[in-house]
Amino acid sequence: MTPQQLELVQSSWEKVVPIAKDAAGLFYGRLFEVAPSVRSLFKGDIEEQGKKLMTIITTVVRGLKQFDRLEMTVWQLGRRHIAYGAVDAHYGVVADTLLWTLQQGLGSAFTQDIKKAWEAALAVIAGVMIGGANCEYANFHVWKEQQ
Repeated sequence: MTPQQLELVQSSWEKVVPIAKDAAGLFYGRLFEVAPSVRSLFKGDIEEQGKKLMTIITTVVRGLKQFDRLEMTVWQLGRRHIAYGAVDAHYGVVADTLLWTLQQGLGSAFTQDIKKAWEAALAVIAGVMIGGANCEYANFHVWKEQQ
């Protein structure tokens, strides 16, 4: 990601933070519409899950400029998602759904440059999560050395 892309992702997300509850509702509504099979992966209160999703996105987005400090946490998040039943193919659906959600929430402020910046950010994040999910060792440092 370029510094400009980082800035676009962070500044656009800050516009979503005030409407996080609505954004989470849009996200899950769309996700279950385009990928109904993933609905069964969510056992608890979807509103509570939405709060968790918005919190983790906010944490990661705000930390992107120092991603090396968050990378292990993101990797471990990928490992945890195995227990929830997530598979590699879900990451693309989730990324597309998040992009759609951003477009809905930001309206005309969701430019092509912002979309491309988010695509770059999501590729990095998903890559690390998938790396964690697929690593045969439950050790981030071993995985990192192999990269």
